[in-house]
Amino acid sequence: MKSRFAFQPRYFLFWLLYFGLVRALFLVYYLSRTSALPAGTVPRIFGHALRLDASAAAYLCLAPFLLFVVGSLAGARFGLARGLRGLTMVLVALVALLTVADLALYGPWGFRLDATPLQYLRTPGEAAASASPGLLGLLLGLWLALLGVGWGLYKGVVGRIPALPAGFSRGRAALAGLLYLALLVVPLRGGLQQIPINQSDVYFSSVPFANHAALNVPWNVLNSLFLQNSTRNPYQFLPDTAAARLTASLYPAANATGPDTVRLLRPGLQKPNVLFIILESFTGKLVGHLGGEPGITPTLDSLSRTGVAFHNVFAAGDRSQKGLVALLSGYPNQPATSIIKYPRKTEQLPHLARVLRAQGYSTAYYHGGELAFANMKSYLVTAGYQRFTERADFRTQDQNAKWGAHDHVLFNRLQQELPDQPAPFFVTAFTLSSHEPFDVPMRARFRGTDEASRFRNSVYYTDHVLGQFLQKARQQPWWANTLVVLVADHGHPQPGNSPNHDPAKFRIPLLLTGGALAPAAQGREVLTYGSQTDVAATLLHQLNLPATTFPWSRDLLAPTPPTWPGGAAFYSFTDGFGVATPPA
Repeated sequence: MKSRFAFQPRYFLFWLLYFGLVRALFLVYYLSRTSALPAGTVPRIFGHALRLDASAAAYLCLAPFLLFVVGSLAGARFGLARGLRGLTMVLVALVALLTVADLALYGPWGFRLDATPLQYLRTPGEAAASASPGLLGLLLGLWLALLGVGWGLYKGVVGRIPALPAGFSRGRAALAGLLYLALLVVPLRGGLQQIPINQSDVYFSSVPFANHAALNVPWNVLNSLFLQNSTRNPYQFLPDTAAARLTASLYPAANATGPDTVRLLRPGLQKPNVLFIILESFTGKLVGHLGGEPGITPTLDSLSRTGVAFHNVFAAGDRSQKGLVALLSGYPNQPATSIIKYPRKTEQLPHLARVLRAQGYSTAYYHGGELAFANMKSYLVTAGYQRFTERADFRTQDQNAKWGAHDHVLFNRLQQELPDQPAPFFVTAFTLSSHEPFDVPMRARFRGTDEASRFRNSVYYTDHVLGQFLQKARQQPWWANTLVVLVADHGHPQPGNSPNHDPAKFRIPLLLTGGALAPAAQGREVLTYGSQTDVAATLLHQLNLPATTFPWSRDLLAPTPPTWPGGAAFYSFTDGFGVATPPA
């Protein structure tokens, strides 16, 4: 019975080993790129790939494990062994086909296979015409070789299915098989952690090829198919030429270096540090100096009188991952999807960290939660951050929130490590305590147990610990040469249950503070309407750097385009979008 009971684990192991061999083939096929990797990277590729390989193996085991249960219940006449061999070879043939297609396309396309090539299935002749006969022959040979390797590996690792021992019922055998089937849920989601596995979990290197090599192609294709809704753009209301002309009129100064911008930093200050703090869900409805409820954000309200306060900034979307891309890459959101789900696309986006690293800045990213959430890690790794601090880097007793480490823990860590951060630095910190379920480690400031009241208390808590952090930071040597950017990742329906389209849901705070500000800039109010996407150009121009790679970003301190005097802010939500402009 032990041998039969071990059949399903051996079958799972077969797929893990097969994926390892396939990955080795990929690295050999692109040997010139593999050879250029830093020493010790190749073993790390296999190590980081293991969880995603296990997830893909679990998906491929679902149908065979179910067949095993049915066959165990039906008895010897069912032909279980023959059925499993046939099903397995079909799956091996499919995986081998995806593998050789990936080998052919990775070189010219620069990303691992996903659902994109499916659009060419309607014209297979044209698709095949792009490959030489020699390449087609090589790929066919590799496919046949992968079939042979798969068959040999199956025979060696899985082998025969032992018969049931005498006296052992079919029902008990089926129940044992059903247990293994149920256990597949663990590798399917990549473990027992809160967030299911995604591509971010294999991104570990600053070299894109190393991260790409760690991806599992069948998993990547399946994930892309789930994400792919339609190739038709439901929001194409104008011809491309007309849309391009209109867009150009809204972003006329996108490539300017900002000579007309209002200068806020101390004259003569070269390469100031930038501390970029993103505040989870900080809606303008709870920020007093923006006309929101008073008494909830005393720290931000105080900074509005001593720093620079932007009064009409709107989030580009309604999710953290969308706000992240808008703030750090100046990229607008889309109503039906999010670009961060597609690592091959986010790798092409501009990024503040990448721009500033080219200028000699050191970079670091701090978050109390898991960076793999919503695929953010793949985006951040390729952005060029040199060091990451996330949930796993905090002590177990400090992971005291549902999402990870509460904000006071995050700010304490930041306080301890910033003095050692090489200057000039660009450090990003993303809070999390004001995210649902609004569970914060302090006595409630506002009465009530409803969602809006708990949300108010969570925002008050984060604002409070932010104030404590800034008070201590002002005593540090690095403060005098530092510009602090405070901005929300998105707004929130609460309080008031704002509908999806309501501009009030998207209005957020944006403040500048720090010792790098010139005395004349302190207490300045900026009334221009703008978006999160405009933060990148605004910041870069203050640093006397061009924003040429951020075409969707406008300097909020420069004159607004005549098309929309006073500025404008585009925002999107699920299956809809809006534009906020000054009152007529």
